[in-house]
Amino acid sequence: MQFTASTVSLTVDDVAASQAFFTTHLGYTVQQAADGFASLSRDDAFDLVLLARGIEVLPPEQRDQRAGGLILAFTLAGGVAEQEKRLRDAGVRITMPLRQEPWGEALFQITDPNGVIVQFVEWVTPEHG
Repeated sequence: MQFTASTVSLTVDDVAASQAFFTTHLGYTVQQAADGFASLSRDDAFDLVLLARGIEVLPPEQRDQRAGGLILAFTLAGGVAEQEKRLRDAGVRITMPLRQEPWGEALFQITDPNGVIVQFVEWVTPEHG
């Protein structure tokens, strides 16, 4: 089996709000959009499909589901602190401030207008003391 792409599909209440959030703050571009649907992409990350809650393209049992506990995590090659500052300065609410874990993970989280949690991670050499 060979995959040619990776896409995360999210069912949200307000497609336009999430679309604006991901394009404005996270550098995604719109590939396709229609009423209740948007397909977003980046060259260096998975694609996103945003579907309006209740949209009929989904099977009836999936139309109103949300992914509880889902976190979209992006690993950065560096600069996690700078990204937190950039997003904070842009007015994005930081829902988990930057922190350093003892195992070497520096991370913070933001949340989009539909409650989609986005986490940024940078792996650093852990401090041993």
